[in-house]
Amino acid sequence: MGKSRQTSYPFWLGGVGATMAACCTHPLDLAKVRMQTIHPTSGPVHPSTVSIIRMTVRETGLRSLYTGLSASVLRQMTYSLVRLGAYEKMKATLSKDGPAPGSHLLLAAMVSGALGGLAGNPADILLVRMTSDFVRPPEERYNYRNALSGFMTLLREEGMQGLFRGLGTNMTRAVLMNVGSYDLFKTLLLRNRIPLIDHQIEDGLLLHTISSVLAGTVATTVCAPADVLRSRLMSAHGVTHPLQVLTTALREEGPRFLFKGWTPAFIRLGPNTVLMFVFFEQLKKGWRTLFPATYLTDSG
Repeated sequence: MGKSRQTSYPFWLGGVGATMAACCTHPLDLAKVRMQTIHPTSGPVHPSTVSIIRMTVRETGLRSLYTGLSASVLRQMTYSLVRLGAYEKMKATLSKDGPAPGSHLLLAAMVSGALGGLAGNPADILLVRMTSDFVRPPEERYNYRNALSGFMTLLREEGMQGLFRGLGTNMTRAVLMNVGSYDLFKTLLLRNRIPLIDHQIEDGLLLHTISSVLAGTVATTVCAPADVLRSRLMSAHGVTHPLQVLTTALREEGPRFLFKGWTPAFIRLGPNTVLMFVFFEQLKKGWRTLFPATYLTDSG
């Protein structure tokens, strides 16, 4: 039996990469949530990304595009940290005896997405409420100053059950988001030559970028309806049910509401996914440099 040297990455490394990316793309996330939650009577029925951003800057200034950033950071250090950390651990376990099949990686991505959705649900509620306050009537606003004060207010006013509002749709969204797994696309591109041009991509920045764009495109499309329902449920006052939200919105806004915010979500998710995994890969590279071969595994 030989020994092969592998680097063990800390569980939190993915959360740091995701936080760095979110700080760059937060204004698009804000525009997405506002498009998803704006009521037909309080603004245009089908607002555009540009109109939402223009209205935000005009009425509350340029800095307001970063409203809710503290909640976004909290979300990345819960949802993304658990999602990416759990996936890395599962991938390492599945790959002990060689490269794991794509189907196994897909299943691992879906499970880790569900775990991330569970861990990040309270932060998601805070993020949705803080970013959507602007398009709500003044008397219905939450007015959280930051993520910490918002968390304490949420816990005090709605109890423990309030922390899990919209959990079903949030976990569904998280699972669907991971169907377009970055690592799945990365693995497929490494194992197969690109058709037509018959080119084999090597592991590097180009591969990370292409994998991220493909993952972001698939994820934006498949999880859009669940994402809209999640935002509506989390921003609502009182007891709400997904079916009630769905039927009311369909009656008042038509089926197009299910894809509200798709454009900023797509615009954001592409760069965000690219930045997140580029940061993540660079952080792993830096970790390997600082702490090479932190453990040994049997091989052969």
